[in-house]
Amino acid sequence: MKVLIIVDAQNDFMPGGALEVPKGDEIIPVINRLQPKFDLVIATQDWHPENHISFAKNHLGKKEFETIQVEGIEQTLWPAHCIQNTKGADFHPELNTTAIEAIFRKGTSPKIDSYSGFYDNAHLKSTGLAGYLKEKEAKELYFCGLAGDICVSFTVIDALNEGFQSVLIENACKALDEENFSKTKQQIKDLGGKVISAGEV
Repeated sequence: MKVLIIVDAQNDFMPGGALEVPKGDEIIPVINRLQPKFDLVIATQDWHPENHISFAKNHLGKKEFETIQVEGIEQTLWPAHCIQNTKGADFHPELNTTAIEAIFRKGTSPKIDSYSGFYDNAHLKSTGLAGYLKEKEAKELYFCGLAGDICVSFTVIDALNEGFQSVLIENACKALDEENFSKTKQQIKDLGGKVISAGEV
């Protein structure tokens, strides 16, 4: 079974959003064209409480994009984004959601961030995504979404570590930092994953 996993295609990561990924909206038509090629389409959604530990505004005297240590894990402090039940947390209005069979929400605990669709950043809590995919007998996972260098890459790496054949569709992603994205793409290849373009699906 071929599965498409759409990572965090949400308003706050789009141009004009709270944590804008440059040209993030340009991937929406690509993702819509990809969906009919898959047996199963699922999505992840950043779903943060107001008091989330990753928000700079929740740390006195700290600025956005500074890093701090939280229980031994490096944490980037982000602008407040994808707050539960806000427009910013909604999927981009032009994303075709009719084929999405399940949505896995992440970053729901105030005390720890969760870039990956599988686990929080300390691997303390699972979203249930791995179990869901194994029950569906999913073999090949294809990934797209935002941001390519952070949440998408973390999700792909966890998928590889869970034993799934994993493919990153690079032109169905946009990155916050292109240099970082190049590094994470190489990391995915080193772990046995593939990096392709949408035309190769």
